[in-house]
Amino acid sequence: MTLLATSAVLLCQAAGLLLLHTWLTDQVDGRLSRFQPVAQLAQDVAGGRLAAGEGGTNNGLPSDYRVYFYDSGGHRLARSLRDDEGGAGPRLPRSESELGLRNGRPATFAATDGGSTWRVIAWPGTDGTRVVVALPLKEVDEATTRMLWFSLAVGVAVAAGVVLFGSLVVRVGLRPLAGVERTARRIADDESELWVPDRHVVTEVGHLGRALNTMLDRLRTALHRAEASEQRLRHFLADAGHELRTPLTSLQGFAELLVQEPEMSTERRHEAQQLIVRNAERMSRLVDSLSQLAKLGDVPATRWQPVDLLSLAADSVAAVAVQYPDRSIGLGALADTDGEPREAELDVVDALGDPHQLTQILFNLLTNACVHTPPGTHVRVRVGTLRIRPNGQGTDGEGRTSANPPLAPGTPVCAVEVADDGTGLTASDARCVFERFYRAGSARRAAAGSGLGLAIAASAAEANGGRLELDTRPGSGCTFRLLLPHRPTAASPRSSPPLKEFHR
Repeated sequence: MTLLATSAVLLCQAAGLLLLHTWLTDQVDGRLSRFQPVAQLAQDVAGGRLAAGEGGTNNGLPSDYRVYFYDSGGHRLARSLRDDEGGAGPRLPRSESELGLRNGRPATFAATDGGSTWRVIAWPGTDGTRVVVALPLKEVDEATTRMLWFSLAVGVAVAAGVVLFGSLVVRVGLRPLAGVERTARRIADDESELWVPDRHVVTEVGHLGRALNTMLDRLRTALHRAEASEQRLRHFLADAGHELRTPLTSLQGFAELLVQEPEMSTERRHEAQQLIVRNAERMSRLVDSLSQLAKLGDVPATRWQPVDLLSLAADSVAAVAVQYPDRSIGLGALADTDGEPREAELDVVDALGDPHQLTQILFNLLTNACVHTPPGTHVRVRVGTLRIRPNGQGTDGEGRTSANPPLAPGTPVCAVEVADDGTGLTASDARCVFERFYRAGSARRAAAGSGLGLAIAASAAEANGGRLELDTRPGSGCTFRLLLPHRPTAASPRSSPPLKEFHR
């Protein structure tokens, strides 16, 4: 900055000096060009009426002029006007051929005493003579010299000011960058929750701080996700190992029993074989569930086709009613009027999705409702269409949990609700109900299955582009709701099944 500023000042001063010198020299040239009595003086000198050097100041010449004459032979006369006063004058050659002047065009000559230069102009005289008029450039040189010293002083002052003031400005301007550096060092020393100051948002340092904060935020989010994923993986492996340990232990124990007691009675041998088969089936179901979860997490549903959710719900209700004949399972319509669901007439609800995965979701929800509610609890399945509203179905709100992201307000959806009038879940159980291997309620832990059903259902819902959510409060029962974004289908209308209730 100092070099650039000083160079700019010196360049401007040099241009000013050149302009000043040229302008003053032009003023001198103008005075030389306007000097008219030259021809008359030449005639007086040639006719002998005025000898060179005579007349002193009475010959009408200004005191700073010098006039010299060359005769017709090209020789400079020994005496010239004003030359008798002595002092310096232009250093003119003796011969006109060496003069090198064109008539009416000024030129600069050195002084006889080595001082200031002279400005000289030549005019033609009578009878082949030439008259040379000279003016000193002393005032021009003095003015230029003073301006030069002034420019040098200004240049030195400007350079010093730029060094001092520029250094101060740069230090003040880079002070936020020093703060960014200190914060970055602290972050590198494991203080990972710090933020880079970005108060100066209009400067490059402010933009740098904001960019670093954005990068740090994304890095922290990625690290937290990696830590959470690693923690979930550890819990998952621990839970999977725990779940597999029990049937493996049973298998090993009964197998050793059959080997160590070959004389075992037929009845006991048959009982041991049945227990081995049941534990093997349990292990097989658990491994299949884990494999299905892994596939749902890696690859979304690709076999999308038009699906009638009402028929799908009716088939699921019929299948579960056979397994749990003591349960009352109702099938109805779900309508959305001004955001308030109400019972309505059954109608076909067409959606796009994987029929196998959607059937599994409904089957898991119905099985979960029959297994985890007291005897005599009524289960209701409702099918219809809704529109997502702020703080309504499909969004995160109080008393509502989901493992899937919320849907945008205004989105039309196809919905299937599985509700019961049981005891409901506490807030802590509801928050964890979609986690793998989680079972709500220690009293029912032994008969609650593997704890993977709802996790599989949530993953399948997300694979189909939808959302599975739970509305529950203690004493108010549970309402599981499957929401699928409505997509136009080319399916032809079908009649609704006449199925209303399944019970023994």
